[in-house]
This record gives sequence, C-alpha cells and structure tokens, in this order.
Amino acid sequence: MNKKPREKKTGVSEQPHHEPVARVEKPRPPENLDQSNDAVIGRAFRWSLLALLIGIGTVAGILFLVKRPAAQLSNVTQLTSPEAPGIPTVDIPTAKLTDITAPAGITFVHNNGAYGDKLLPETMGGGVAFFDFDNDGDQDLLFVNSTYWPGKIPKDKNPTTCALYRNNGTGHFEDVTAGSGLDVALYGMGVAVGDYDNDGLVDVFLTAVGANRLFHNLGHGKFADVTAQAGVAGSTAEWSTSATWIDYDNDGDLDLFVCNYVRWSREIDFEVDYRLVGIGRAYGPPMNFPGTFPYLYRNDGQGHFTDVSQQSGVQIKNPATGVPMAKSLGVAPVDINGDHWIDLVVANDTIQNFVFTNQHDGTFKENGARAGIAFDSYGQTRGAMGIDAARFRNDDALGIAIGNFANEPSALYVSQRDSLIFADEAITEGVGPAGRLLLKFGLFFFDYDLDGRLDVLTANGHLEEEINKIQQSQQYRQPAQLFWNSGSNKGFRYIPVPPSKSGPDLFKPMVGRGSAFADIDGDGDLDVVLTQIGGPPLLLRNDQQLNHHWLRIKLVGTRSNRDAIGAWVKVRAGNKTLSRQVMPTKGYLSQSELPIAIGLGNAISVEEIIVTWPGGTSQNVVSVQIDKLNVIQQSP
Repeated sequence: MNKKPREKKTGVSEQPHHEPVARVEKPRPPENLDQSNDAVIGRAFRWSLLALLIGIGTVAGILFLVKRPAAQLSNVTQLTSPEAPGIPTVDIPTAKLTDITAPAGITFVHNNGAYGDKLLPETMGGGVAFFDFDNDGDQDLLFVNSTYWPGKIPKDKNPTTCALYRNNGTGHFEDVTAGSGLDVALYGMGVAVGDYDNDGLVDVFLTAVGANRLFHNLGHGKFADVTAQAGVAGSTAEWSTSATWIDYDNDGDLDLFVCNYVRWSREIDFEVDYRLVGIGRAYGPPMNFPGTFPYLYRNDGQGHFTDVSQQSGVQIKNPATGVPMAKSLGVAPVDINGDHWIDLVVANDTIQNFVFTNQHDGTFKENGARAGIAFDSYGQTRGAMGIDAARFRNDDALGIAIGNFANEPSALYVSQRDSLIFADEAITEGVGPAGRLLLKFGLFFFDYDLDGRLDVLTANGHLEEEINKIQQSQQYRQPAQLFWNSGSNKGFRYIPVPPSKSGPDLFKPMVGRGSAFADIDGDGDLDVVLTQIGGPPLLLRNDQQLNHHWLRIKLVGTRSNRDAIGAWVKVRAGNKTLSRQVMPTKGYLSQSELPIAIGLGNAISVEEIIVTWPGGTSQNVVSVQIDKLNVIQQSP
C-alpha cells in the first residue's frame, strides 16, 4: 500500500497550567486565537444547551462551585464519600461488588522503586490487562510492574517484574509468571494486547520509561521477546504510557499507536527541582518538562513494523516554538465520523487534547480544536488522564469521557449533528461536579448491572503522599467512583452509586491508576480490577442478582484483523438499540476483555444483530443464544 505523506497542520500553542497539588483556577482565553471561531461557536452552543436544560440560575450555581478555589471545596465534598449531596439514590439498583483479591489468588504488589528523590515516573505507573492468553475461553490477568532504579536495589531485594495470572474459569487465578517470558524487569507503565500476526494467540506490548517491549505469544503459556526484530522499542530517551493495537490502514493486520508523556530523565527532574513549602522536594507538574511525540508503527507483516510517526501526521509541534507538543497519557481509538476508518482521540496532560482523523491514505489530520475536544468550555487545557469512547445514550451520539486532575471535573464530550463537533456535557449529564474533587486516572464505560445502559467507573488517587498537609480537601488515597446510567433525558443521566447500593469494597481509598473489566467467572456480568501505585490491586467480583439477561459476543475476523478490533456490534432488543465497539483499549495504561458484553435488562430475545467489521462491511447475524457467549466469524 502506498503511504502518501500529507502536510501536517498543528494545533495551538501549549497552555500555561496549574501546579498539580495545590492551585486556584482562574478562567483564561486560549492563547492562540487563530482557532477561536470554532471554539467560540462550540462554547456558545454549550452554554445555550446548559441554559435550556437546567436553567440559567442553576448553571450559575454549578459553575460557581466548579470554579471555586480548592481551599473552599473541602467544605463541599468529602473524599471519603462517593455520593454527591442532593442527588437521589432511590432508583439505583443494588449490585454488590466484592473484594476477592486475596481469595482469588492475587498476590501481586506494585513497586514504583521510590527511594526518596521524588522522581516523576514514580507517580504514574501500573497498567493491567484482562486477556485470554492461553485460548481456553476465560479471561486471564497481566499486571504491569515497575522496578528499582539503577543502583537503588535494596540488598535483600530482587528486581521486580510483571505478573501473569491464569484464570481457572471460576475467577480463581494461578501465578504463572515464572518462565513465561514476561518475567522481565523494566520500569513498566502500560500494556496493549492484540494478535498482531493473526495466528490466533494474543500478543503483549509493554510500555516503559525507556525502551518498550513486544512479546510474541508462542502458546502453552510462553512468550518470546521480539522487540528488536519487530522494530518497536522506540527511543531509550522516551517515556511511553498508554498504547493501542489498531488497523488504521484497513489492510487486515494490527498496527500500533503508542503515547509518549514528557521528555524525562533523572537529570532533568533535578534541574526542575520542584518543591513545596513545608514539604521540600515534591513531584513536579508536567508543564516543567518538554513535550514529545507519539509513535505510530505500521504492520508490514512477517513480524516487522515500520515507524511511520513522522509522515503520518501524528507529530504535533508547538506552532510558536516548533518543539514537540504532546504530553499524552491516554488514547481512545474510535471511528468518530462514521467513514469506517479508525481515528484517535488522545488525552494530554496540561496541553490540548488531540483528535487525529484518518485521511484514508496512511495519514491523520489533527482536528481537536475544531471538534471541541481540545479544551474545556473556557478554552483552558486540563490534566487529562484516562479516556474512553462509547454510545452511552443508545443512539447515534458518540460520547468521549476523560478523567481529569483533582479540582477539575471529568469531561464528557458528546457529538452533535455534525459528527466532528462535540460539546462537553459533563455537567448536565452528572459526571462533572460529582467527581470534581477527585484525581481521576482509570476511566471506562461498562454496563455493571446489565440493564443495557453504559455506566462509568473511575479509579482515583493523588500524586503527592503529603498532599493533605497543604490542601485539606485532598488525600493521597482516594475512593473509586461509580456512576449509574439512569437513562434519564431530564436532569442528571449519571448518578453516583453509594456504598449502600454496591457495597463498601469498591470505595476503599487507594492510590488508583489502571483499571479494566472482564467476566472472570462466566456468569455474564462484568468484574473489575483496579491497580495502585506501590500497593496491591483491587479485584472486585460482580455479585449483582438482578436477573437481567445478557449477550456475550466474540468476533473472529477473516478479512479484517482476527481480533476484529474496531468492529461495531448493533443489537436491537425491544425498544432498545445498543451499539458496542470491539476495543480492549480503555481508560489509562490498561486493556479490558476482548469479547463484548451487552446487557439486555428484562428482554428475553433480540430482534436483530448487525456486525460492522473494520473497513465497513456489514453482516447480519440471524441466531444468537441469550445468556451465552456467541462466537461470530466474519463471512467470506
């Protein structure tokens, strides 16, 4: 395939930003007014929408809360409570999430290698993946680990490695790391899983501070490090975070996109020498570090990849200085405009978010400002972390949710009549103010109660251990937050779930980072894992007893990539039309299960299922089994 280079168009210049631990936010306009026409139109539309939905008086009150200084927020919301004052809980279903970490056999403990020098990567790692590495039909677990810094290994310790756990089918796990090939020490961050050579076995890509690693699945629980021959190590000077397998050129095999965060080294960190009064040296904000570029690797077949980052248009420079701009932590691969080519929405920390629209010729065009996703409603950048995309309203509107820094509401950008124009509706949908105080990392859509509507979960935790000394409204360890999708088009759609409805285990304070979901025990509902910095993960079994029906669908591509990553499944059941994307990349540094789970609520049958495979071919599925896993192979 010819890969025609395309002229790159850059975004606006990098915005000044808050410090990450104690700040007072002040509205400010975008620095680059060259893109302001679309931004102003988008903001005007959003304000009109807010006024229509909840009244000008209510909007003013909410915005006053949203923009109040952090010191005043401590009197508004308590970090130990996931409930927002005044939000009804009476209609929320009872669906208990039970901590089974120890009983399930999970003994992994994350090691960030911290020894007192407060190096920035120590605050950020801990991805996790649910995937069926042994092809036995159940979801196994891989935890990404960091390790000790060079020369700082304690005398009584060995370098730490990732941990691979095999699921026995009932939700109990066996540690099979030793001898798997994944038992290597690196300063790991995130993980992406996908069958890049279409051999039926899921392969593993690990991101890291320094060189990344690709492991080819050999079967029988063994993996081979093929990084060198594949050509995907990247630079040892980079710090990679989230990654995703996608077929961006629709040629039937999986390519690889890798986020890079900031240009970092121990020397740069000490030159920055970020300090807090009364504490001393602390973890500094990313604005003190240079930006960088992501990687895009095209799969050439035969186990080799070509780095096409430069010619593909994903390397965005600051137009004023010409320096690399990206400070990327999360990516949501999704076909935004319905042209059957995968696009990329990239969450950036303290600089504008990117929207890379696929140009069908091997290149992308950055459209974040035009789309209304680059900034918040005031034209400001935010500390964007985890990200996910879904049709959460069960209509044609696409939602892109982003978890932001503490004292910043999560974003929920929703497509408008023009599929490339989005408005941030986090306030009117309910996910904004209720979670504002928390520092959100892992975030994903999933249907935890199987009622057919996509709920939202965030994993939360601060960067600085002693944050409470300088900001009383904050804690280092923070509870997760679960939002139930009520389906309401009047008032808040998303309502925070209290412990009385889901049990207290989900809300145990932790330094949350990665998150993922899967059905680990074959009962149809979705179980959850959360990771944390310097501690054990939290594995939660879904014990809901709502008698809701469900479908599980696993797609097998023949002309498309075998995993069918990027495909959409549309199910019509009664008066509901449910659309779900096959996409394991969700949230922050992590991967959820490949099969899709579709809650049906009280419906006992489905009228229609349409699969749209990567590339746009459609296939009607004539027969499926309710409350079962259905394997659907692409027709010739």
